[in-house]
Amino acid sequence: MALAKMSVAEVEQFLRDEFPQAFSGDDITIESADGQTCLLRQRYSERMLRPGGTVSGPTLMTLADFAMYVVLLSAIGPIGLAVTTNLNINFLRKGQPGQDVLAEARLLKLGKRLAVGEVKLLSGSSPDPIAHVTSTYSIPNV
Repeated sequence: MALAKMSVAEVEQFLRDEFPQAFSGDDITIESADGQTCLLRQRYSERMLRPGGTVSGPTLMTLADFAMYVVLLSAIGPIGLAVTTNLNINFLRKGQPGQDVLAEARLLKLGKRLAVGEVKLLSGSSPDPIAHVTSTYSIPNV
């Protein structure tokens, strides 16, 4: 795959301008993005929890989808209309309350019209993933 077409700062500015409903606060930060991989951090908040004190599925799915969007933007540039066509998630273990959630995304295949990737979700500093995600994005003709 080619080098990144957008830096972290450029992706962040694009998201603030074009997608503020998803990237207007400071709860999610993009720690790295290089056109092939990215690392996002969602700061812990009690809003992330479901009954029973575990990080909720919707929180994890949203972060994983957002991580795929970020790694894709870093690879293809500012194409806002790239959309998720498939997302599959396997919940592996409980996300711990009080811990940030990290999303490590990587592109597996980048074509002209489709991109396929995977995301590993981690709780705090534990190396054991709490969820594994595969996702496909549709890339519009530009």
